[in-house]
Amino acid sequence: MRIAIVRNYDDTGVINRFGQPCPDEYRPGGTVESVMAALQEGGHETLLCEGDKGLLAALERFMPPEPQARPSGFVFNAAEGIQGEYRYTHVPAMLEMAGVPYTGSSPLGHGLAQDKVVAKRLLRDAGVPTPNFRVMRRGTESTGDLRFPVVVKSRLEECSLGLQLVHEPAQLRHAVEGTVTQYGQDALVEEYIEGREIYVALLGNGELDVLPLVEQDFGDRETRLFTLEDKMHTAVTELQTICPAQIGSKLATMLRDISVATFRACQCRDYARVDLRIDSSGQPFVLEINSMPGLSTTSIYALAATTAGHSYSSLVNRILDVAHRRYFGIGIPYANTRRIATGFFRHSGGPS
Repeated sequence: MRIAIVRNYDDTGVINRFGQPCPDEYRPGGTVESVMAALQEGGHETLLCEGDKGLLAALERFMPPEPQARPSGFVFNAAEGIQGEYRYTHVPAMLEMAGVPYTGSSPLGHGLAQDKVVAKRLLRDAGVPTPNFRVMRRGTESTGDLRFPVVVKSRLEECSLGLQLVHEPAQLRHAVEGTVTQYGQDALVEEYIEGREIYVALLGNGELDVLPLVEQDFGDRETRLFTLEDKMHTAVTELQTICPAQIGSKLATMLRDISVATFRACQCRDYARVDLRIDSSGQPFVLEINSMPGLSTTSIYALAATTAGHSYSSLVNRILDVAHRRYFGIGIPYANTRRIATGFFRHSGGPS
């Protein structure tokens, strides 16, 4: 099958430079090259494309329409946007309009997950525990019943951009103003949950595979947050991850159920990663859901998959197969991939 891997690396393919730019921290390293190699190993013909104004013309050349037949190709979407609001939605919206099937969440799913405030309201309505929060623009708004310390973060960004731990109300205004000024958006202020940090990788749609749980080991670090420096591997001390996380069966089942409920509440598709904290009493709280989690060979998602028995190549091809099944009701029979079930927890339920 023809597979176009769509990314955003070059930000020049726009009509105007206008709107909030995508931060440089989003720019992928070698992830898309690894994905492309995995798809080639699966027997696919590949093309690397920029998710910009020239995308649809490039796709039409690579996968020309076939009258009265299903589309002649597929997009593996790794595009995080160039500029403007809700950037994860931009490429999927273009593909929806052009009738091109693709991996991952729809524009709606990406928008709900990317907006941390909307996501938390959806979780709260669905009965999923998430830290108490407020939305602020100045930092002088009433904190109501918020308990300090609190975490301040940008409403729409990823990679822990704008992440700050605030211990006293007097520090809040400065933190909020800094986030709002730098990223041009509201600040999310939520109660800090002291405890274990767990990541749950999900794969599928109507029936979800829950991969082995991953724990972030903060060691003896005083500030127990997964920062931008940690994610960019520029921190003084490199954090370690534990997979599978050493968690009792009852709590593990609760974490899986909560994560699946989060996936469904935010209308995600194909694959996602849920980030949680467990407080000292054993109560889990969902921090956020990543509708397009990092897929580098060293990513948390890949670690969970390899612990389950996947190779990196079989993981990437499995994501493609899951998306193909969602569109057409069948997997990809001619791809050189195989389903490896070892280590998965299968979670059934209604359609996502």
